[in-house]
Amino acid sequence: MGRRVWAVLAVVALVVAACGGDDDSTDTTASEPTATQAPASTEAPSAPGAPAATEAPAAAATMTSIDIDHLLSADLSDCAGAPTGDPIRVGMAMDFSDVVGFVDIPGSKLVPYIAELANCRGGFNGRPVEVRVAEVGEDAALATNDLLDWGAHFLIGPPFADFALPILQTTDGKVPLFVAASTEPTLADASINSYLVTFDDHQMSGAAAQWALDEGIARAIVFTEGEGVPYTGVNPDAFMEAFEAGGGEVVSEQTYVWFQDTDFSSQVNEIAQISQNNEVVFSAALAFQVTALRGQLEGQGLDGLTYVGTDALDATGIQVEANNEGIAHTPHTSITAGDRIDSMLAGYEAAKGEALESRGFMALYVDSMLLGIQAMLDCDCDDTAEIGEAVKQISGFAGLSGEITYAGTNGIPAKAVPINRIVAGDDVLVATIE
Repeated sequence: MGRRVWAVLAVVALVVAACGGDDDSTDTTASEPTATQAPASTEAPSAPGAPAATEAPAAAATMTSIDIDHLLSADLSDCAGAPTGDPIRVGMAMDFSDVVGFVDIPGSKLVPYIAELANCRGGFNGRPVEVRVAEVGEDAALATNDLLDWGAHFLIGPPFADFALPILQTTDGKVPLFVAASTEPTLADASINSYLVTFDDHQMSGAAAQWALDEGIARAIVFTEGEGVPYTGVNPDAFMEAFEAGGGEVVSEQTYVWFQDTDFSSQVNEIAQISQNNEVVFSAALAFQVTALRGQLEGQGLDGLTYVGTDALDATGIQVEANNEGIAHTPHTSITAGDRIDSMLAGYEAAKGEALESRGFMALYVDSMLLGIQAMLDCDCDDTAEIGEAVKQISGFAGLSGEITYAGTNGIPAKAVPINRIVAGDDVLVATIE
């Protein structure tokens, strides 16, 4: 998502806000950071139960490639000898403020836990995985330098340009940066080692348009804040382009104020004059705005419309909104009970005694770490510039959040987009748009 999305989600997405408590510096065995006071560093220790460095460790079967199922099945209460090679160092430049903390805080808790699982499995080629978290706060460059001085081989960064761009300026484009939870296309630039981990706005909204067309819907009503406006205009632009290219017709284009508007009476009156009660209604609006609009349209007798929106609906709780039945959206991951993501999050809760929020975004943080490690395995190197070149060649990486390819791209993976819909009160996957 873009900067404006995150700024508002802190207010409207309290259901996914993460919390905790700690002082300025600790490791993963201590309490976790809060949104206002984060640790300067966090390193993943050797797995619990592993022998001390002075003991002769039991023989451990190390991992030579990334096998996510094998990694996630590690039992932290029954680890072999800890890996003793040179560490793989993962730097996380995270924003723990009220703006982005609800995703960056749980993400920065989960990644060190996955590192613990990796170390319990003997690390990669006998090398342990260490994770250090630096809060960007008021000075992203300072946090970045802390991670670079520590020896980070690659970085996981916050999801908007305000901090991501200073990080890139500090690295001078020589250290790979995975912008884990962003859909902002301007943050992807392989020439300076900046990569999205998920689809961008164009892919997301193009997929929503394709889904509507596949449903046999030929007419669309689109709400936008204006052509080219980041997120709230770019997504509608992309939807309209794809919908019309597929043979559909945009019969009404309405403006609104994102986050603020809940009275759509003037727009509804215009729509009532032209609607055939069979259109798809698309916007990048927040969950409470979409359900408010729906109620007002239904008040005009327009009860046959189909509603589809962006990842903002997932982040702002469409799953728990009243009058949400049938509303579709484009989450980053579609989680079902007992699948790999659900099991991973359940494992974290069992090990750490807390449930992580922002569940739909968590796989993006883990994939960011695994992509960096994959590049290091591919190039058999520690030099950050060489690692960056290896990232550019990654193709068909089977991540938790879907297949990721950077080869032949500018840093935006051409990922499949899941379409979830509220069906009988449940948020379920109804389509995947390649």
